[in-house]
Amino acid sequence: MSRLSIIVPVYYNADTLEALYEDLKAKVFAKIPDYEIIFTDDGSGDDSWDVMNRILKRDREHVKCVKLSRNFGEHAALFAGLSVCTGDCAVTKQADLQEDSAIIPEMFESWQRGNDVVLAVRNGREDPMLKKAAAGLYYKIINRFVDKNMPVGGCDCYLLDRKVIEVLKIMNEKNSSLTLQVLWAGFKTDRIYFHRDERKSGKSRWTLAKKVKLALDSMMSFSYFPIRLMTALGFIFALAAIIWIIAVIIEKITVGTPIAGWASLMCLNLFTAGAVMLMVGIIGEYVWRTLDASRSRPPFIIDRIEDETSKEKKERD
Repeated sequence: MSRLSIIVPVYYNADTLEALYEDLKAKVFAKIPDYEIIFTDDGSGDDSWDVMNRILKRDREHVKCVKLSRNFGEHAALFAGLSVCTGDCAVTKQADLQEDSAIIPEMFESWQRGNDVVLAVRNGREDPMLKKAAAGLYYKIINRFVDKNMPVGGCDCYLLDRKVIEVLKIMNEKNSSLTLQVLWAGFKTDRIYFHRDERKSGKSRWTLAKKVKLALDSMMSFSYFPIRLMTALGFIFALAAIIWIIAVIIEKITVGTPIAGWASLMCLNLFTAGAVMLMVGIIGEYVWRTLDASRSRPPFIIDRIEDETSKEKKERD
């Protein structure tokens, strides 16, 4: 019988974990008897670790708790869970209860039909208008300039076959997007669609800074677009300067217009300097990512793992 691993990244989710477990029990466990849940605590500062262990005590056969040494980010937490899972396939699940757990059996059935990757794509979401607009813009940019396979509606939840998980382990990338790594791998993919519910409790920790970093990581790890944009801007500025110089010389010769205009010249210099600084900043992002990769530091550090095996070891000791 095929075994399913459910990977749940946890970051300040103490108020939703119990409800999440009950929701999974009602909608998933009754349909998929061979399963495991892996809660990965990504350096939460609340009682998430204690709540995870309370759930573990009730269901040691199926629950595993992984604690990272500090906050490494959601994608690192997902990768940590995938690195210790034992299932024939694994599905990622958010802890905020905005994804209907009923989609997991559908994804599992699609996997049984031979699909190596199953994406749960949002066809609607109950979020504030500004948040929806920002998310929609991000996914459209990624779909246009990075990977045509990225669903325009967005995808945070997906099921992966064991061979896909092993490929991700080999890649072991930092400052990247796990979702785009999955799409880049190119395995046979299916999609199911769901409506994302509004957040019923807790506060989102998905800050603007984290969103900007994800956008930069996604663009720079999987696309030449930033470098090509710099080249195009440089060419446009150089061409415009040449045309302007020729036009000024012609006007001076034919009309006699004096070459003046300190204010316009300063505006042009400031605009050009800003463009150059922007390009230097983009190059700096690439250099920093290269330096970070050269250090060979792991994308996450596991502090400890609590499961049925760890209990037996403590009893022996």
